[in-house]
Amino acid sequence: MVTLNRPETRNAIDASVIDQIHSLLDQLEPDPKVLILCGAQAVFASGADIRELRERGRNEALMGINSGLTRRLANFQMPTIAVVDGIAFGAGAEIAYACDFRLASERCQFGNPESRLGIIAGAGGCWRLRDLVGEVVAKEMLFAGRTLDANEALQLKLVNSVHDHDEVLDAAHLLADRLRLADPLALRLAKVAMLAPSEAHPAIDNVIQAVLFESPEKFRRMTAFLDSRRAK
Repeated sequence: MVTLNRPETRNAIDASVIDQIHSLLDQLEPDPKVLILCGAQAVFASGADIRELRERGRNEALMGINSGLTRRLANFQMPTIAVVDGIAFGAGAEIAYACDFRLASERCQFGNPESRLGIIAGAGGCWRLRDLVGEVVAKEMLFAGRTLDANEALQLKLVNSVHDHDEVLDAAHLLADRLRLADPLALRLAKVAMLAPSEAHPAIDNVIQAVLFESPEKFRRMTAFLDSRRAK
């Protein structure tokens, strides 16, 4: 589990946070597992650290410091779960958008106020948010500073579920437990299929299924299923 914990900045995302998450992903990728991301102090993340962001120039923008992290999270080989308790603004929201699941507390808020600071939601927010909630709402958030509360986020399917703030992390662990019931290789390859562009289908699905059809785990699981049916 990754916990964003910079209480003095309401868990603002700076280069050190990004480096630490990259380091964790480096450790996890050889044997990836379901990953939960949450924030401490009743905040997910207030956004990028503005003091640091103010000093960045074009070279830093072209390096894709923040977008590199969200891309890596989105492409992580196993499912990722964002636990959004409190605000998720700016870069914090973009990290949540990059995750496969978003579980929220009743006090969550999503927002992308970047345009008011003279920039864009450059870590994927401009297109992931559109894909998640639709163009109309995305433009209100990205252009006009609209924020979404828990009920709105649920209605728009930006979050999978809403829980009391003292129960949302437990709900994330329950979801992680359900995900762990699946064959890890099947999960990894299902995510590969979902991330593939439309023109790659159905060829990529057929290749992935060919790999899984030869997997010993597929035979084991299907045999166990058939045995359980016979036992009834």
